[in-house]
Amino acid sequence: MSTPIRVAMRDFIKGETSGGFMLIGAAVLAMLIVNFGGEAMYRALWNAPVTVTANGVGIDKPLLLWVNDGLMAVFFFLIGLEVKREVLDGQLSSWSQASLPIYAAIGGMAVPAAVFLFVNAGEAENIRGWAIPAATDIAFALGILALLGKRAPVQLKVLLLAVAIIDDIGAIAIIALFYTENLSLMALGGAAAVLAALFAVNRSGVTRVAVYVLLGTIMWIFVLKSGVHATLAGVATAMFVPLKGASGEEGNETAPSPLITLEHALHPYVAFLILPVFAFANAGVSLAGFGPAALMQPLPLGIAAGLFFGKQIGVFGAIVIATALGAAKRPEGTTMLQLYGLACLTGIGFTMSLFIGTLAFPGFEQLEQVKIGVLAGSLASGLLGYLLIRFAIGGKSASDHAVA
Repeated sequence: MSTPIRVAMRDFIKGETSGGFMLIGAAVLAMLIVNFGGEAMYRALWNAPVTVTANGVGIDKPLLLWVNDGLMAVFFFLIGLEVKREVLDGQLSSWSQASLPIYAAIGGMAVPAAVFLFVNAGEAENIRGWAIPAATDIAFALGILALLGKRAPVQLKVLLLAVAIIDDIGAIAIIALFYTENLSLMALGGAAAVLAALFAVNRSGVTRVAVYVLLGTIMWIFVLKSGVHATLAGVATAMFVPLKGASGEEGNETAPSPLITLEHALHPYVAFLILPVFAFANAGVSLAGFGPAALMQPLPLGIAAGLFFGKQIGVFGAIVIATALGAAKRPEGTTMLQLYGLACLTGIGFTMSLFIGTLAFPGFEQLEQVKIGVLAGSLASGLLGYLLIRFAIGGKSASDHAVA
């Protein structure tokens, strides 16, 4: 793996783990406001209309949707950049490196969805939520792992990162295929034209970041108007940002990589602004009347069970089967108990689960149930994963594990 890629990965993990704590704080703050007298103010803030127009043409949405459709498009753009880098020259660049996280991610998406569908069998109005427990929150999961400091083997962090990135690819595909309605062919045609322009500038060797940002913004407007979820514009744009600089190499002082330059520039904004704002805007669930009865409703129960049971069974089961059959290798310096703890951490859905929940259930009552399920499943998964890994590593440092 080349030096710029190593630097990008190190910065990514550092930024995401720190951002995980910001996410926790933002979510807790939202819940405190809603449950201690500020619910009306909180709802009014995020329902406030915000309009942007130019020459009579504009976008009129509540502030909450500007966050979910606009700011989250930047988040998905960053995910797209990370996926492209990992595929070209990273943890997903060869089958030997990518096989274990691919198997783990597939198991970690399929089993939670099956658990949700089992719990909600006969509840036709809830079926649209099947993908909610299939998602993993990278920032939150890495943030919990970071609580263990240098004692946690770096191989665990790299594997968790790879599984979560593949999980995000699956989430992107799910959003595109299952949560798109009322298509506008004219707007889709405009988006296709921008895609062609992005392809042309990429093939022409254009490395100016501003060109890709401008075209990506235009793409976002067309996709927003098309009926396809606007965040997918971020992913599509990222696929055309070149990894190599003007010199034809993966970045140097005179010709930096556009992709890595954008990653470095966006990381702090995504980790410390965009994701915490999203968490604050979407985690404000009222706990009035909350109790076992509320959690035992089919929708929140299916989500919580999918995240807590489905994720650990799917991810760890795939790891055990793949390594037993010789289809993939267990990362050096890790134990099966550590990997089981990691599988539990993938049950922290939070940001991605809440995001898919907003697409599946725009209605207030069902969305409140979604939040209860996501928070319960994510909290239980994070706590169990942390305790298991802490017990598994004991007082040893990462370097001790590497030579054990």
